[in-house]
Amino acid sequence: MIHVQKVSKSYGAVRAVDSVSFEIGPGEIVGFLGPNGAGKSTLLKMLSTWLLPDDGTLQVDGHDTRQDPLGVRRSLGYLPEHNPLYEAMRVHRFLEFVAHARQLNGPRLAKRMAWVVKSCSLEDVLGKRVNECSKGYRQRIGVAAALIHDPRVIILDEPTHGLDPLQVVAFRDFIQGLREGRAILFSSHILNEVVTIAERVLVIHHGQLLYDGPVETLQGRARTAGTDIERVILDMVRATSAVRP
Repeated sequence: MIHVQKVSKSYGAVRAVDSVSFEIGPGEIVGFLGPNGAGKSTLLKMLSTWLLPDDGTLQVDGHDTRQDPLGVRRSLGYLPEHNPLYEAMRVHRFLEFVAHARQLNGPRLAKRMAWVVKSCSLEDVLGKRVNECSKGYRQRIGVAAALIHDPRVIILDEPTHGLDPLQVVAFRDFIQGLREGRAILFSSHILNEVVTIAERVLVIHHGQLLYDGPVETLQGRARTAGTDIERVILDMVRATSAVRP
């Protein structure tokens, strides 16, 4: 459902993404790890058609990001790291606005509105303006907006940012409940979140994909080395930094 083939992107002399390839199929929840500036957000922006690649191809649910960007956007639910919300709108009006932009009307709109409000626990803030909501609620509003059209592919960039510990646990369960028939890719700086939610991880650094495989393989490496999975990933990243000119 997500196909990335030899994708590269540069900003001037800086190679932000360097010939990256991976695939994510239906039912998979994949975590995306890497330090700041590693290329995660650039790759997510290319998948969401915000940016075009310099080289390579990206497909989302069978739609090519160059040739059919509207098809990609119809199939995709995307929560960027900096959650864009209309601050002065009331929450229910904002969600209705997003739903109408997604061409939802009538019974379909009512059904999806009811689902996102319940799933994201927004009942208490529907009548409030977005700028009156706490950071945690604002993040949940963003998630609701990303999911209101029932997308087959979901991309979440730092989705638990601003959530308290109880909300984080609830969010993990929520994401697990979305997996059937969908491909889910989420980026996070918090390793514990990734290994708890995902069964597979991508590790990127300096625009290069260092690892694409099961979480349990990394856990096995950690046990063999007598350390933890965080150390295994840090050593992987440091080794790449050491050989970079």
